[in-house]
Amino acid sequence: MTSVSAGDGFLSALSDAERADLLSRGRQRRYPRNARVFREGDPSDFVVVILDGRIKVVVTSEDGTESLLGVRGPGEMVGELAAFDPAPRLAAAMTLDPVTAQVMSANDFRSFVAQCPGAVLGLMQTLIGRLREAGRRRVEFGAVDAASRVAHLLAELAPEQTPGRAEPVEVRLSQQEIGELVAASRESVARALGVLRDRGLVRTGRRSVAVLNVSALRSFTA
Repeated sequence: MTSVSAGDGFLSALSDAERADLLSRGRQRRYPRNARVFREGDPSDFVVVILDGRIKVVVTSEDGTESLLGVRGPGEMVGELAAFDPAPRLAAAMTLDPVTAQVMSANDFRSFVAQCPGAVLGLMQTLIGRLREAGRRRVEFGAVDAASRVAHLLAELAPEQTPGRAEPVEVRLSQQEIGELVAASRESVARALGVLRDRGLVRTGRRSVAVLNVSALRSFTA
């Protein structure tokens, strides 16, 4: 079984026994890159706990344009509202990387939460974290330039690099998707990435950004 460290996302609130209980429910599933985990409007009948890889959450407007709501990584969940709200999915989920996940029915996840105090705490932490993320980004949108917003987003999405090692960390998002997360146009994102590239902090490719220095991006100001 693929394991996730206790310090990751929702799983960080669970004891070792609770984590083992959760990962014994449902079944482990592997998704290739760019796979649909579920679609907007699908029945809300299962919950996904990410063990490895990342999933993006998107909504589609009436004209068919997709908007990126967020990116979830190891230890986090997607579709958890299915356990408490039977209404159709409000958003779609798609893999950004090859993903390994534990997939369980909404009923099974709801039963787990009812039996495990740590799960209730984990759900609260998840909700609070997403509210804080949304609030922080609203503040940044009005007070921080696009280059700084892009830098901070990339630092947030890239795993921390191992000290003494210089391997780039790839963030698989297009410029359009980055713009949707930082409330900037694609042109503004392209200029911001140019600034970061000139500073030696990133390399850009097709639908991806190679992060060269996570800590420098985290403290970047234009």
